[in-house]
Amino acid sequence: MKNLYIDFDGVICNTIEVTYKMLDDLGIDKKEQDKVAEFYKNLDWESVLNICEIINDGMDNIKKIMKSEKFNVAILTHVSSINEVVAKVKYIRKYLKDVTIIPVPKAISKTNMINARFSILVDDYPENLNEWKEAGGIGVRFDLDMDGKGFLVIDHLDELLNLF
Repeated sequence: MKNLYIDFDGVICNTIEVTYKMLDDLGIDKKEQDKVAEFYKNLDWESVLNICEIINDGMDNIKKIMKSEKFNVAILTHVSSINEVVAKVKYIRKYLKDVTIIPVPKAISKTNMINARFSILVDDYPENLNEWKEAGGIGVRFDLDMDGKGFLVIDHLDELLNLF
């Protein structure tokens, strides 16, 4: 059974879309890394998750994947604060009781938290996938426009059942 790690932001839930709009509304330039980092660190994640939407039946698709018993499934998510960890865990547990949730501090690569070798990472961010591939893992890009940027690409998580 292969290990399957699924990113949260931009794959399961549209938090990136929502928080980028918040940044724009506040007039914070996304290129100003210190201001952006401070924004995410102080964000009320429970409120954000209350207005976010699940992308393409992501939670139900994860249930299907887990039921198939083809993969050891875990949610691997970058976080900026303890408050974000708590909010994401509470949110995910409303839908998925038995999935492993691995929060990764934003300053650390996902490959420094997890042994990527022979494992699958589904992520929307190509840089995470490049690092994963360099560490011996298999990268799958989640993209609603189906632009793989050199990786296998999906726009529904249950497509993994046919890919592997």
